[in-house]
Amino acid sequence: MLKYSLKRLAQSLVTLFIIITVVFLLMRLMPEEGYFGQAYEKLDEAQREAILTGMGLRDPMHIQLKNFYKSLLVGDLGKSIIYRPKVPIAEILKTKIPYSLYFGLTAVVISLIAGISLGIIMARSKSQIWDKLGTGYIVFINAVPAAVYYLFLQLYVTDIFKLPILFKPDNTASWILPAISMSLGSTAAYAMWMRRYMVDELNKDYVKLARAKGLRNKTIMVKHIFRNAFVPMAQYLPSTLLYTISGSIYIESLYSIPGMGGLLVDVIQRQDNTVVQALVLIYSSIGIIGLFLGDVLMAMFDPRINLQKKGGAR
Repeated sequence: MLKYSLKRLAQSLVTLFIIITVVFLLMRLMPEEGYFGQAYEKLDEAQREAILTGMGLRDPMHIQLKNFYKSLLVGDLGKSIIYRPKVPIAEILKTKIPYSLYFGLTAVVISLIAGISLGIIMARSKSQIWDKLGTGYIVFINAVPAAVYYLFLQLYVTDIFKLPILFKPDNTASWILPAISMSLGSTAAYAMWMRRYMVDELNKDYVKLARAKGLRNKTIMVKHIFRNAFVPMAQYLPSTLLYTISGSIYIESLYSIPGMGGLLVDVIQRQDNTVVQALVLIYSSIGIIGLFLGDVLMAMFDPRINLQKKGGAR
């Protein structure tokens, strides 16, 4: 287990290095206006070149990349140019992360409880009314663009339940709908996979043997079927958790939540290249870390998986 974890960690670090390098190089292809803000039109060519040279953007690319990694290793993500001029990006994120963290954790708790419960109910009532209703919900969430039902919730549910249409930190009621909206997609995903894995387990020989021994159906479902069905899902939990915690880009923008997701939209619109670069790197890192933790978590849940042997790794 330790050998496999170290191997996967090394692979993840190499992948992360490649992604960070590619993102860095792509950001250098962005328009240079993003390094000046509103002052771009006021400066002549000589002044622009002097500023870009001072920022190191006229150095050879390998020198720029080396300096970037040196700063990154000490936690320096750079400074904002347009969003909050000359303010360190790390300082900006300190005020954004708590909002994304709260809504993300709340959405994860809601989606885990609702999604897994719905999946179990659907598996136990296969082809019956609850199974059909659950399938309808899953199909709706996956078939309809998220923007459609997010807007529906914001426009109509807020009116029906008298909830604020936009987020306000000092109004507890305005926290409810964004958290529920953020959990809808994950709830459908958990329900779909839990139903699928439980139905697969229901047809296996050990279930028939347990029933033949006279075990109660509830005992079989909880102690055997659910535990085995949960193992494949464990692989996707860390990445889902980290992505949700990092903030939903669309939902935070829709409800005017001052989190990381809304920040990314804002700095892209303003062409603040340094902040865009930092946020893209953070989201990329989250994805890699989630995949790594998912593989390790799956191996921990299922002792039958020997990932140290050839063919065991994903």
